[in-house]
Amino acid sequence: MALKVLSALDTAKTQLYHFKAIIIAGMGLFTDAYDLFCIAPIMILIGRVYYENEPEFVIPPIVVSTMVAIALLGTAIGQLVFGRLGDKIGRRRVYGLALMIMVLSSIGCGFSICTTRNCVLVSLGLFRFVLGLGIGGDYPLSATIMSEFANKRTRGAFIAAVFSMQGFGILAASAVTMAVCAIFDRASNLSARAPTPKEADIAWRLILMIGAIPAGLTFYWRMMMPETARYTALVEQNAVQAAMDMEKVLELPMSQIVEDELLSPIPPPYPLHSKQFFHRHGRDLFSCSFTWFLLDIVFYSSTLFQSHIYNQHLPKNENMNAYRHAFEVAKLQAIIAACSTIPGYWFTVYFIDRIGRVKIQMMGFSLMAMVFLALGIPYYQYWYKETNNSKPNKGFLVLYGIAFFFSNFGPNTTTFIVPAELFPARYRSTCHGISGAIGKVGAIIGSVGFLWASKGKKEIKKEKNFPEALGMTASLIILAGVCLLGMAVTFFFTRETMGRSLEENENDD
Repeated sequence: MALKVLSALDTAKTQLYHFKAIIIAGMGLFTDAYDLFCIAPIMILIGRVYYENEPEFVIPPIVVSTMVAIALLGTAIGQLVFGRLGDKIGRRRVYGLALMIMVLSSIGCGFSICTTRNCVLVSLGLFRFVLGLGIGGDYPLSATIMSEFANKRTRGAFIAAVFSMQGFGILAASAVTMAVCAIFDRASNLSARAPTPKEADIAWRLILMIGAIPAGLTFYWRMMMPETARYTALVEQNAVQAAMDMEKVLELPMSQIVEDELLSPIPPPYPLHSKQFFHRHGRDLFSCSFTWFLLDIVFYSSTLFQSHIYNQHLPKNENMNAYRHAFEVAKLQAIIAACSTIPGYWFTVYFIDRIGRVKIQMMGFSLMAMVFLALGIPYYQYWYKETNNSKPNKGFLVLYGIAFFFSNFGPNTTTFIVPAELFPARYRSTCHGISGAIGKVGAIIGSVGFLWASKGKKEIKKEKNFPEALGMTASLIILAGVCLLGMAVTFFFTRETMGRSLEENENDD
């Protein structure tokens, strides 16, 4: 029997509280992106301060790989742990905890205790691991809470709007980095070849600590959010409390949503680790997890190491001081975020409830594959500046931006949305956490693997710290192949959830 409160949620008009929930939930994703994607310019500043005797101040790749991987490992663990806790003790009860971990660890990253190189790197790695735990916890909770508050007509747009805050987080990380570096540069009046001053050690710490501010500002409102009606009614089996909560926030009259008679508690029909669960939901869990895994290989390989991809579009290191170098990297990140990343998210917001999740995901994967092939096959003959009279080809950045656009108007957003719509309420955040954690394994493979694999003979002549590997052509073609595999998995295994209530999706064997 359908509960009145759930039917009322599915048909409720869009109200002010929906937009308030988007901001409250989205600010976590904003902070996630800020903290994860500010690392490229920050590693440049750290390289200038602590690796000033290295050629071109380059941090050894093993250090960069470890710093990136440790945050992503923390994120994967956080998704599993907080996803399960969200189903066990409630979304609201652990939502504030995830945010508080993010705030405190962002501040911790900035302090990083000491000023010797090894001590700074170890403490920064530790705090970024803890930061990853909080970031990971935010993913399944934000998606699940938004999906359970939304009506079925605009649910996809609301969850996509929450996720789109990532784009603004990337833009904010770049803007803050540019502002801090510009201020320090102006104050120090530093020439390109002068030794890096001690004040640069403060600059990167300040950038990291500023990331705690937006998350901290929304902590109070997270604590004031009621538990979602679906969790209260279906998991805690308290339909009266669910109706009371929804009357407060969605302005629904109690007469429409309270049950005519008290319902007897119904025991869960099957546990999570059971044949029946895998019979009913195994295919959905596979499709959500594997498409997210494939997407993150591609997305993080190119996002976290944008500076390696567009390095040829920057002035030479010896012609820039520490602040200017970090500023230029952040500026290119900001341009790509503003011109392709953020528009991609909002195209998804507009179209997701019109053309569906599956079509958008397949389109995104296929067009990303085409762009990577166009970049990869002629890379050394056409795009590489050494074969182009030492002038970098601006068309490379245009195509690169198109790949980002269709990543976000495509699988980067839909892989976040679909797991929040397919599973029963009592396992919803757990399954979202599992899908996201497997995705982050792909992120580790993609980001660390691409950093090493993209260095061929021509690159290692300049970057002595790297062993010879596949080179950019092979790396980009592999990414295209991963995208095509993602499109195939989507076509054969992913179910469409557009326009259906969460309970309809759950019960569709």
